Amino acid sequence: MPGIPLRRQRTASSEDEQEQSSDHLSDAETPGSSTRRPSSKRVRLDTNHAKSNGELDSISPEESSPTDLVPATTNNGDSGTASGAAVDQYTPGSIVRVRLQNFVTYTSAEFFPGPNLNMIIGPNGTGKSTLVCAICLGLGWGPQHLGRAKELSEFVKHGFSEASIEIELARRPEDEDAKNPVIRRSIKREGNKSQFSINGKQSTLRSVMELARSFSIQIDNLCQFLPQDKVCEFAALTPVELLHSTQRAAAPEHMTQWHDSLKELRAEQKKVEAQHVTDKETLANLEGRQQILRADVERLQERANIVKKIGMLEKARPFAKYRQARNQHTEAKKRSKEAQAELKKLEDELEPSLRAVNHKQTYTQQVEKVVKDRKRVMEREEMAADDLVKKQKEMEEKIHDLETEIQAEKDGDKKRRGELARIDLNIKKLEKQISDVTMEFDPLAYNEQIREKQRAMREIQSRGQEVRDTARNNVQQGREKNERISRAQKELDELDSQAGQQIVKLRELSRDTAQAWEWIQENQNQFEYPVFGPPVVECSVSDPKYVDAIESLLQKNDLLSFTCQSRNDFKKLGEQLYGTMKLAEINIRTSTTGLDQFRPPVLQEDMQRYGFEGWALDFITGPDPVLAMLCGERGMHQTGVSLRDISTQQYEALQNCPISIWVSGKSSYQITRRREYGPGATSTRVRDIRRGRIWTNQPVDMRAKRELQMSIEGWTEEMGEFKREADEANEKLEQLKAESRVIERERKGLEDEKATRQRAYAEYKALPTKLAQEKEKYAGLDRAGSALKERLATISEKIDEQTLQRGRVALEYAQQVEKLSQAYEAFFEAETMLIEAQSDLEVLTERNRSVKTMLEVRRREVEQVMQESKQASEIGRRLLDECQRILEEEGGEEQRQFMATQPDNQTIEDVETEIESEQARLEMMHEGNPNAMAEYENRARTIVKLRERVTKLEEKLSSLSAGISELREKWEPQLDALVGQISDAFSQSFEKIGCAGQVGVHKDDDFDQWAIQIQVKFRENEPLTILDSHRQSGGERAVSTIFYLLSLQSLARAPFRVVDEINQGMDPRNERVVHDRLLDIACNTTDEGGAGGGSQYFLITPKLLHGLKYHPRMRVLCVASGEYMPAVSSSERGRGKGLAGRSSAVGGTAGGDGGEGGGKLDFGKLVERRKKMVLLKAK
Repeated sequence: MPGIPLRRQRTASSEDEQEQSSDHLSDAETPGSSTRRPSSKRVRLDTNHAKSNGELDSISPEESSPTDLVPATTNNGDSGTASGAAVDQYTPGSIVRVRLQNFVTYTSAEFFPGPNLNMIIGPNGTGKSTLVCAICLGLGWGPQHLGRAKELSEFVKHGFSEASIEIELARRPEDEDAKNPVIRRSIKREGNKSQFSINGKQSTLRSVMELARSFSIQIDNLCQFLPQDKVCEFAALTPVELLHSTQRAAAPEHMTQWHDSLKELRAEQKKVEAQHVTDKETLANLEGRQQILRADVERLQERANIVKKIGMLEKARPFAKYRQARNQHTEAKKRSKEAQAELKKLEDELEPSLRAVNHKQTYTQQVEKVVKDRKRVMEREEMAADDLVKKQKEMEEKIHDLETEIQAEKDGDKKRRGELARIDLNIKKLEKQISDVTMEFDPLAYNEQIREKQRAMREIQSRGQEVRDTARNNVQQGREKNERISRAQKELDELDSQAGQQIVKLRELSRDTAQAWEWIQENQNQFEYPVFGPPVVECSVSDPKYVDAIESLLQKNDLLSFTCQSRNDFKKLGEQLYGTMKLAEINIRTSTTGLDQFRPPVLQEDMQRYGFEGWALDFITGPDPVLAMLCGERGMHQTGVSLRDISTQQYEALQNCPISIWVSGKSSYQITRRREYGPGATSTRVRDIRRGRIWTNQPVDMRAKRELQMSIEGWTEEMGEFKREADEANEKLEQLKAESRVIERERKGLEDEKATRQRAYAEYKALPTKLAQEKEKYAGLDRAGSALKERLATISEKIDEQTLQRGRVALEYAQQVEKLSQAYEAFFEAETMLIEAQSDLEVLTERNRSVKTMLEVRRREVEQVMQESKQASEIGRRLLDECQRILEEEGGEEQRQFMATQPDNQTIEDVETEIESEQARLEMMHEGNPNAMAEYENRARTIVKLRERVTKLEEKLSSLSAGISELREKWEPQLDALVGQISDAFSQSFEKIGCAGQVGVHKDDDFDQWAIQIQVKFRENEPLTILDSHRQSGGERAVSTIFYLLSLQSLARAPFRVVDEINQGMDPRNERVVHDRLLDIACNTTDEGGAGGGSQYFLITPKLLHGLKYHPRMRVLCVASGEYMPAVSSSERGRGKGLAGRSSAVGGTAGGDGGEGGGKLDFGKLVERRKKMVLLKAK
C-alpha cells in the first residue's frame, strides 16, 4: 500500500518524558501535549512540520475534512458472521471475532478477521501488535509468550481499572447445532487478577486451555504464533529447537511423544553404557590387582594358619594340665587308700599297749571336767559376793545424798529469808511511788506537731520540685537553642563557601539524603572502603557553560545517589539508612568497575567530526568511583556534548554510528535502534534541555543570610534569659534547702521528746503490775518456809530406811563369804586330783612314746596323701572349668575339633614343645603386608558385586537397544516423510523467486541432537548452504523464515497462525515475492508445489509496497489513530465496534483508533485521497 514518506520526530511530551520527575520538567507546554487522547502511544501528525516539507500546501480545508473518509453505510455481511464470511469457510478453532475493551491502546474495538489471510496494517504505535497480545492472553496464555510486559495488569488501559478480551472461535463441522465457542477474559488492574468465561458461563483457566488445545492451538509454539517481540527469539532458535517446534506444529502428537521417549531412552542408554564401561574397566583392574596379590595372600594364609595353630596349642595347655591333674588325683586316691589300710593294721597291732594309756587319759579328762565345774561354781559365788559389796556402796551413796539434800534445804531457807526481806523493801518502795507521783502523757498532741512539720517539709519539697522542673526545662530549651545556633552558624558559614552552597542545595533537594550524608561523614570508619556522597556535593562541572547540558543528562536519583565500592558496604549502609534511621528518599549504588574501563565509543577525531566538543565525562570532575557510577548508570563516557546545533549531515552520520545519546545546542537526542528489523529501523527522541540549578555559581542569598543572623541573635537573647532564670532557680533552691533543714531538726526534736515521755509514762503505768508481782513473790516464799519442816522430816525418814537396809545386806554378805570359802576348798581339792592324774598319764605316755610316734607318723602320712588327693581334685576342677569356658567361647567348636586330633597321652611338655616348634617356623616366615589379606578379601567381595552389576547392565543395555530400535522404526519414517513434504513446499517457494532451498533432517547418535537443517541459495553461482546468521543477510533470513512457516501451512494442525512484522528488514523484491507466495498459499491458490489452503493467517506489518497482488479471500485490517479520526455515530458507539467489513476492491477494512471507540474508515476513499495528494504535489 502506498505511503507518505513523512519523517516524524517525537516531541517533548513523549511517553519517556512523562516518566521524568517534576523537578526536571520545563514550564513550557509543548505543541504535542494535548490531552484529547489518554494514551501516550498515539502518533500525531504535526501540521506545521508537514507543511514545511511541502506536501500538504495545496490541500483545501474542504478536501482535508476527515468526515469524507467515513462511508455512508456499513455492511457487516449477512452470512452468519460479522465479517461477512460463512462460518463453514473457517477452519475449526480459527478466530471469527475479537472484541476488546479498555485493553492497552483500545477503549472499545472489534475485529472480524477472514478465514484465510488477514493483513493488519497501520503506522507504528496505532495498536496492531495489541491484537496479537489480545489473541495470546484471551486464549489463556500468559504475557511471557509476548516478550512485553510481565504483569497482566499492565495490559489494562491507563485510567481504567478493568479490561476485557472476547474471542469467538469457529466451531467444528460436526457441531452443526452448536454455536461458535466464545471465550471472554476480564483483567483487573487491582490484584493483577483475571476471570474467564466460555459462552457466557463462568469458567477456569484450565477449561479455557483445554478448549484451546482441543483445537490444536499452540500459542507457545513460535511456528504458529510469532509476535513482534519474539521475532529475534525465533531467529535465534537452534536447529534442534526448530525440529521440536516443527513437530509440535505439523506432526501428530504421538511423534513428539516418540521423540521425547527416544531422547529419554538414548540418555538412559548413554548413562548405562558409561556405567557399563566404567564397571568393566574397574572389574578388569581389580582382577589384575587380585592376581598380583595372590602369592602374598597364600603366604599370609600359611602364616595365618601357623598363628592360628599356635593359638590353638596355647588354648590346649589347660587340657594337657587337666589330664595331668586327673592322673595325679587318681594316683593320690590310690595311695590314700593304701596308707589308711596300713594305719589300721598298725593300730590293731599296738592296741594292748595303748589301752592303759587310753584308760588313764580318760580318767584325766574326767578330772579336768570336775575341775572346770568347780571353778565355775567358785566364780559364781565370787560374783554374788561382789554384787552384795556393790549394793552396800550404793546404799551408802543414797544416805549421803539425802544428808546433802537436808543441808541444801537449810541453805535455801537462809536465802529465802534474805529474799523475803528484799521483796518486802521493794513492795514498800513501789507503794510509796504510786502514792507520791501522778504522770500525764498526750501522744496525739505530739503526733499533730510532727505531722505539721512533715506537711511543711512536703510543701518545701513540692516547691523545690517545681523549681527544678522549671530549671530542667530551661536547660533543655537552652540546649535546643544552642544546637539551633550551632546549625544556623554552620549554615551561615556554608553560604560563604562553594561546598557549603552545595550542601544547602542537597538539603533543599532531599532532607533525608542530607541527613544520611552527615551520618556517613561521621562514620566512615565503619566501612571497608570510602563511601562517597551524592554527585551534588562530590562533583562539579569544570566549565559553567556546560552546566545545562550535563544536568539535563542526569535524573534527580542520579544526583542524590551514594556510591559504595563493595557489596558489604552497600548492605551495611542500606541497613543503617533504611532499617535503623528509617529514611525514605535514599538511593545507594555500587561502583566496582574502575573509571579507566569506560572508554568512548569512537575515536577523538571521529567525535569532533560529528560536531561534538567532548564527552559528558570530560566536563565533570569528582572522585573516580562516583564518575564510574555515572558512566555505568547514564553512559557519561559515551554521550557527546556540543554547545552548537549539529548540521543535517552530522545528524545523518550519527544515525549509523555507535553514539546513541548526545546534547547539542538546547536539545538532547536519543536514538533507539531495532536490530531485528534491519539497520534502518531507528527512532529518535528529541527534547529540550532544562536550565541547570545544581552546579551553578550563584551569588550568596543575602535574604537567607540576614534571616540566619537575626535568628542567631534572637536565640542568643533567649539563651541569656534562660541563664538568668536558671540562676534565680538555684538561689531559690538553696533557700528551700535551708528551710528544710530547720524544719527537719524541729521534727527530730519532737520525735525524741515524744519517745522519752512515752517511755516514762509506760513505766509509770507498769508500777501497779510490778507491785502485784512482788507481793505474789513474797507470798510464794512465805509458803515455801512453812513446807520446809515437812520436807526435812521426810528426808530423815528416808535416811533411817536406807540405814536399816544396809544392815540387812551386811548379813547377807557374811553368809556369802562362807559359801565362797567352801567353793574354794572344793576347787583346790579337784585341782590336786587333776595334777596327780596328769602325772600318771605322763609316766605312761613316756613309756609308750615310741609306739605313739610310729602311729603319729603313719597318721601324718595318711593325712598328707589325702591332702594331695584333695589338691589334685581342686586343680582338676579349676582346669576343667577353664577347658569348658574355652570350648564355650567363639571358635570353641573349632578348638574341640583341634583337640580331637591331638594324642590322648599328650602332656604339657609335649604342648610346649610343639608351640616352640611352630613359633620357630613363624619367625622364619616373612610377615609381608599385614593389610594384604583384608584388601584381598574386600576386593574379592567387590569383584563379585561388580560381575553381578555388569551382567545386569548388559541385560539393561540389550533391553534399551531393543526399545530404541522399535521406537525409531516407527518415528523416523514418519519424520522423514513430514520433513520431505516441508522440503518440497519450501523448495517450491524458493523456485518461485528464482532461488533454491531444501529442508532435511540432521541425524545423530543422540536423538536430542537431531535437528532441522535448512539449506538455501540466493545467488546463481553459489552452492546450497546451511541457513545461519553468518552466511545470509537479515533480509535473506527473513525470507527463509517466512517460507519455512508457509511450508508448514498445509501440514499444520494449528487452526490459525500469527506473524508480526516479519517483513521488516526485507528488500522490496523479497518482500513482494514473499507477499505473492504467502497469498498463493494462504488464500488456497493452486500451484504445482503447494497443496494450498490450510489454517487462518495473520500478518502484521507497518508498511507495504505499491502494487501488491490482491486476492478476494484475503482481508486487510487497517488500524489507524490520531487527532483527526472521524467521529463515531451513536449506533456505532452503542455497538462498540471499531472495525468493519470489506469496503473496496483494493482490499481492506477500516481500523479503529485507540481512543473513544474509534470510527469506521472507507479504505477506498483513503486511496483516492492519497492519489489527490500525489497529484497536488506533482503540480
